[in-house]
Amino acid sequence: MELKDELPLDHKLAQVYRWGAAFCGVVLLVFGCLGLADELSPFDTNGGQIAGMSTNGALSLISVVVGLALVAGGVVGGNFASTLNMVVGTLFLISGFVHVFIVGKSANVLDFGMTNVIFSFVMGLVILTFGMYGRVSSRLPHDNPYWRRRHPREAAAEAAAHRALQAGSPAAIARRAASEAPGTGSQ
Repeated sequence: MELKDELPLDHKLAQVYRWGAAFCGVVLLVFGCLGLADELSPFDTNGGQIAGMSTNGALSLISVVVGLALVAGGVVGGNFASTLNMVVGTLFLISGFVHVFIVGKSANVLDFGMTNVIFSFVMGLVILTFGMYGRVSSRLPHDNPYWRRRHPREAAAEAAAHRALQAGSPAAIARRAASEAPGTGSQ
């Protein structure tokens, strides 16, 4: 099974992945473009400020590249955007953890300050949330393609019952009524 087979193209979750990636990508693009417009030197650590965060040419370039990747993921949409959001969100969180230990040291070549670290954590969690939305939960609805993939027998039984119900089978109607009785339904 390929990733593209898990989520139908017209599924409502695809829009969450698409718009989440595009929104976060635009935020990063704006930050990166503002930094590049100030013509900051690539590895300057003297504290050039953009939107309250310290930056240099290298960080601005990385922000533009990651922003473009997220916007491209938003254009592609579907599982690609979801997976890209999860990967980029995780990388942002890792970056936040790494930079919290090197702020103020010579290894801080991207000129991160504590504001950047906090932004990295917040943006990482936002991007990660957009990527995991509808994929990771203990109570996914049964029409969710990820629930169906994780519970193939139950999904097949529900699909068969639905087909029989559409055909008007009295036996299927009785089975459905029995399964919906309080205390007997499967969750």
